[in-house]
Amino acid sequence: MLTIRRAREQDFPEVLKIQAEAFGEYEGTYETAAWTKETLENIKLDAKDKVILVAEWDGAVVGSVRFWNAGGVCVIRLLSVSPAHQGRGIGKALMREIEKYAADAHKLHVCTMLRASRNIAMFLNLGYRPESLLPDQYHHAHLICFSKYLTPAS
Repeated sequence: MLTIRRAREQDFPEVLKIQAEAFGEYEGTYETAAWTKETLENIKLDAKDKVILVAEWDGAVVGSVRFWNAGGVCVIRLLSVSPAHQGRGIGKALMREIEKYAADAHKLHVCTMLRASRNIAMFLNLGYRPESLLPDQYHHAHLICFSKYLTPAS
């Protein structure tokens, strides 16, 4: 059974482990150390001004995501699902939960690695539309960014 809730500090070590496993799948394609070697201090700092959600499958943390509102734009990052639990709709459920939290935002914004075809397909399936390509970004990764408007764009 899948449950999504706000992360607690005691979840942080498991969040980092899952994040390392999920982003570790791209090692060799991209430089992933920024995501696979994040520290507890970093996630504690993030938790001060960002919302961190976790997904639990039968009581075990199997995924997470972080987001915050910047001027009406909900910025989403570090969506991670344990490789052993991928393909069960956990990433989609986390993204849908963000929309409930981000009711005061007019737009959702998320980026993924250009070669992460599974992620690209998921975002498209959830109604996100490509917004920009960011070549040679963090550690030379090529990113594609998506947006979804919660209210009509003006």
